[in-house]
Amino acid sequence: MEKATESAAKAKGWKVMKAEAKTPGDSATQVTAVENMINNKVKAIVLNPANPTALVDVVKKARDKGILVVTVNTNLTPIDAADGTFATDNVAAGKLIGQWAAASAPSSPRIGMLDFDLSDGAAGGRHNGFLEGYGTDVKSPLVAGTALTKGTVDTGQSAMENLLSAHPDINTVYTINEPTAHGAYTAIKNKGLAGKVSLVSVDGACTGVEDVKAGIIGATAMQFPSRMGQQAVEAVAAYLKDGTKPKSGLTDTGTVLITDKPVAGVESQTSAWGLENYWGTK
Repeated sequence: MEKATESAAKAKGWKVMKAEAKTPGDSATQVTAVENMINNKVKAIVLNPANPTALVDVVKKARDKGILVVTVNTNLTPIDAADGTFATDNVAAGKLIGQWAAASAPSSPRIGMLDFDLSDGAAGGRHNGFLEGYGTDVKSPLVAGTALTKGTVDTGQSAMENLLSAHPDINTVYTINEPTAHGAYTAIKNKGLAGKVSLVSVDGACTGVEDVKAGIIGATAMQFPSRMGQQAVEAVAAYLKDGTKPKSGLTDTGTVLITDKPVAGVESQTSAWGLENYWGTK
């Protein structure tokens, strides 16, 4: 996404000022970066917010200075704190994998959920969408347990180990993203449960699609980060041309379910298609 955004901006002859959060959730670095951009009198900011609320005040400060601020990948809370958001409809993505999981479920389903901070727009949307798609809620007896992760392989593994220790009958697992799913699979395999627990996720990165092909992940909802960056740059171009702002709220950049075990009523593509359309590096 970052490369696509930068490439699209430079192709228009723009100067690009960049800054990155040091770790997931590192909003302090982003606040400082936005302050620096304001002081440097930038015309627009494309922001992938590390926290949905911590950047609202500094974004307001930028917008009050006439700087266009659009978010990508995830939104601020409230979503109209930015001029526009270009991202996956994470509720829809979660709903896709929830529908697939429900259609693929064993006769006595027991669900485990590996989340990220649910105040995060993407994490909350995927979590709620999965439950909606499955046709249940987090208080249902179908849901054996939930655990927070940091969206990484190692925290996915440790959280899954803990869930399996408390609820060894778990046979369906929702994961916030594919690194978490990969870590969870390691815990499942180490327990001798490979092939007995179905994993679903969201991302569509190359490694995640390869995990679908290998049978590690049953289904994943592929998103398209390059579209997010490219559409954000086009929104900036329109603003610089004549002051036109993007529509407020979410512009959905699309989602496709990737699985090699299709189910009736849920449109999907195979891992072979996914490996031709993935994002990220091998």
